[in-house]
Amino acid sequence: MALGEFTRQLAQQALPNPVRGVLDALRPGDLGGIVDAIRGPKPAPPAAGEQTGAVLLGQIQAMQKALKDDEELLVLFQSGADVVRVLEFFVPSWNVFVMSGIDTEKNLTRAVAVADTLQLVCKVMKVAAEAKPVRVGFVIPKPRQE
Repeated sequence: MALGEFTRQLAQQALPNPVRGVLDALRPGDLGGIVDAIRGPKPAPPAAGEQTGAVLLGQIQAMQKALKDDEELLVLFQSGADVVRVLEFFVPSWNVFVMSGIDTEKNLTRAVAVADTLQLVCKVMKVAAEAKPVRVGFVIPKPRQE
């Protein structure tokens, strides 16, 4: 009996079947399936005729509409080390958002993003008694006349 064959038989006897099954499941080629199982099912895409950009903008507008007179909606967009407080959304199409605002150093900043990949942080903040709350502006595409 060759040394390799002897080693393989010894390993088969030493590792019970359930342990071998777990070890086999953790092979690099199968990691994608394990990660998918942990994360759960992917979210469903928007319904037919429903566009991600329109839903996203609708949610932000709804949050702002629900504010009290002494509150403002703080919308933050982060890309790498840059954080932008969004003051206006310009939507040339429902797939592309141009966000204008100020960065942490008070520079006017614009960011362009695809609606499907856009991640924003929205916070309701109280304003000082003497301050006027800031409202986020929206410039949206006009419906096409066909």
